Amino acid sequence: MGRRIMEWAARSDYMGGIPRKMVIMAVGGLAKAVVSLLNNTTVHNADTLLRLVRSRPPGVPLVTVSNHMSTMDDPFLWGFKGFPITDAKLSRWALAAEDICFKSSMLSYFFRLGKCIPITRGGGIYQEHMNEALERLSEGEWLHTFPEGKVSQEDAPIRRLKWGTASLIARAPVTPIVLPIVHSGFEQVMPENFYRGKRPPFPLWNKNIKIIVGEPMELDLPKMRQMAMSLSRNISHPTLGWPSTCPGGLDEAAQRCLYNAISEKIQNVMETLRTFARSFSKSKDQNLC
Repeated sequence: MGRRIMEWAARSDYMGGIPRKMVIMAVGGLAKAVVSLLNNTTVHNADTLLRLVRSRPPGVPLVTVSNHMSTMDDPFLWGFKGFPITDAKLSRWALAAEDICFKSSMLSYFFRLGKCIPITRGGGIYQEHMNEALERLSEGEWLHTFPEGKVSQEDAPIRRLKWGTASLIARAPVTPIVLPIVHSGFEQVMPENFYRGKRPPFPLWNKNIKIIVGEPMELDLPKMRQMAMSLSRNISHPTLGWPSTCPGGLDEAAQRCLYNAISEKIQNVMETLRTFARSFSKSKDQNLC
């Protein structure tokens, strides 16, 4: 087993859970202030997200996926009115870039208390911390990911998704509920190129934020595995030494086909939500005229 960065600080029983509660309450309070008070936020279908966070079936994990518009998407994405962002027990786990959020001991400690799992970009889908994310899913937890892999502030179609999220969905012992979310406005709250190519020192205000929550996706994984095995027989790729995965014991070629199929399906749904968000915004603007 490889090294896991400060895993002890991420445990719920670390110091009685008090440091985690303090961090999540502080960060959640900031997110509430920015999103609910300082900016104009519209949320579509919030009830679906709230229901799945608060009362999904016991032992069933939740995976939320969204586009990535700014470095502050998480936690701001959960700062809208009515969301229990300051509740440490209900709070999401999140995959976070190791080179940004874990580049010092102090940052590592802070983000670990905030239920973040470090991911080495380019480190592959079988890196040690992906196994940690899989463990959280096996415990029925909620995990949020940005499957595009990096921030993009352009008004552009959803980019081709990385396979990490798809691999977690496919490998989880209990198939997660997958909920897509698309948002806009955080690129104005925290622009990448605010002054001389740098971000602002604090979040901006009086911007319009829109959060579109989709519906849980229907992923027939047994059927998708069978399809992947069938397709992979005719495809040859250089191997990376991936282990066979359960259930199904898929070889590397079949895994590639499966993860690509899951990723494409999620990408298509997210792009549909993005298109809806744009038409939703235009109709609201027209009604105001």
